[in-house]
This record gives sequence, structure tokens and C-alpha cells, in this order.
Amino acid sequence: MDSFLQNLISGCLLGCIYAMAALGFTIVFNASRIVNFANGEFLMLGGVGLAGVVVTAGLPLWLGVILAIACTAFVGVLMQVAFLNNARSADELSLVMLTIGTGLAIRGAGALIFGRSVTFVPDFGLFPMLLMGDVYIVSQGIWIALTLVAVGIALWYLFSRTTFGKAMKAASQEPRAAALCGIEPRQAAAAAFAIAAGLGGLAGALLAPISAAFYENGVFLGLKGFAAAVAGGMGNPLGAVVGGLIIGVVEALSAGYVSSGYKDGVAFIILLLVLLFRPQGLLGGVSVKRV
Repeated sequence: MDSFLQNLISGCLLGCIYAMAALGFTIVFNASRIVNFANGEFLMLGGVGLAGVVVTAGLPLWLGVILAIACTAFVGVLMQVAFLNNARSADELSLVMLTIGTGLAIRGAGALIFGRSVTFVPDFGLFPMLLMGDVYIVSQGIWIALTLVAVGIALWYLFSRTTFGKAMKAASQEPRAAALCGIEPRQAAAAAFAIAAGLGGLAGALLAPISAAFYENGVFLGLKGFAAAVAGGMGNPLGAVVGGLIIGVVEALSAGYVSSGYKDGVAFIILLLVLLFRPQGLLGGVSVKRV
């Protein structure tokens, strides 16, 4: 029983990271209708950026986290303003391919700037490790869980209670009508990329003390975040969180009871099953278009 609980807790903590990655996909999709496959590289930048300023430069950990989030958010805005806004084709498939190319460029830049070595970052501290019999929760795990709760509340308040958040949603749903009301769709998209990239940087920084920072981490984190977003229902923030937790738990249980060699395939198996049997996602509704 203790083994099951330990795997369950580990899966939930890992699922929190996947959920934050899925929220990045959701925010950008809701604001621009683009699936940003460079989202995983934002998590990578958060991790290697934190390692660079803390381990290499010797800056305080709290300052390193802030700088990692800010720099990653800047990269997200730059991606939208410099590349996607200036794309010759507005076709969604072309823009998605552009995000893939941008992600590869970000990964290469990360390897060039921060190096190709695996770097370990100290945990954030403050909270003690919780021990209940043979089941334990590491201090960094408490940070991850609390951060997801805080992020979820902040995003709910932003998009449900603020004029800025409602304007971002309006710019996505009816761009021309939003423009007539004084809402610039490109500015809303840039804001969405900034929020999603900053969230990815935060998730990568939170994961770095547990999984270490490495320039290739963004590939699987991005794909699993995408799988979580689709599983929960693309565009549904609550679904993104649920999808991330499901994938994290199933992955941890499969690693604990089957083999760790199969755990990376779990997210994609869940993605295939959802696409086959419930393509709108677990919490997604059936879309109806007026013709």
C-alpha cells in the first residue's frame, strides 16, 4: 500500500508539471487558435536559465527564478512579434510548422548559451520534507503543488474577472469584431505568448531541482503537455490540469508496476485513445457551428 501511495504522490507531482505545460498550450490556443509546439522549450529555458544564473553566476535562488521567468516570457513575446506576426501565410498549419521550427531554434540557442551538460539546482527550501510512514513528499514537491493551485486561481481570475482577460478571449473568438471595439488581436496574442512562456519558465524552474536542467528536456515535456491539453479538451484550462494529472499518475504507476522503460509512451497512448474514442477531450464539449 505504501508503494502505491508513493507512486501516486510522485505521479501527481509530475502531473502538476504536465498540467502547467498543458496550460501554456491552452492559453495560446484560446488567444490565437495556434497550437504552439515550441511550448516545451519554454520549460527547458526556465530550467537551464535558472541553472545558469544560480549555479554558474552564483545569484540568489529567488532572483534566479524571477530572471528565468522574465527571460522566458520575453522569448515568448519575441516569438509572436518577430516570427508569427510576420509570417507570409496566415494558414494555421503554416503557423504550427513555424512554431516547430522556432522550437528547434530555441533548443539550439539553449545548448549554445547554457551548454550541453546536465546541471543540478538546489531545491527551493522553506518547506520540510513530509514523511508519513514509508511515504514521503519532498520539499520541492510541495512547491510544485502549491504553485499549480496558485497559477490556476490566478488564470481563472484573469480570464473570468478582468477586462484584459475577457479582451484576450474576444480577440480570439471574433478578431474583426474585437478590432472594431479597440482590441488589437496581435497584442492579445503577444500577451498570451508572454503568459504561456512565463508559466513554462516557472514550471521548468520548479522541475530543475528534481529532474536537473538539460537543453533536451523540452522535447518530452512539450509533447506530454500537448497530450495533456488534448486529453482534457484543447482550450479547456480545467481539462488541461486534469489531463496533466492523469498522465502523470498513469506514468508513475506504469513505471512502478510495469517498467520505467515504458513510462514515456504512456502519454502518447492516452493521447491516441482520446483521439480515437473522445476527440473533443475528457472535459471538452461538442462544438456546434452555425451554417
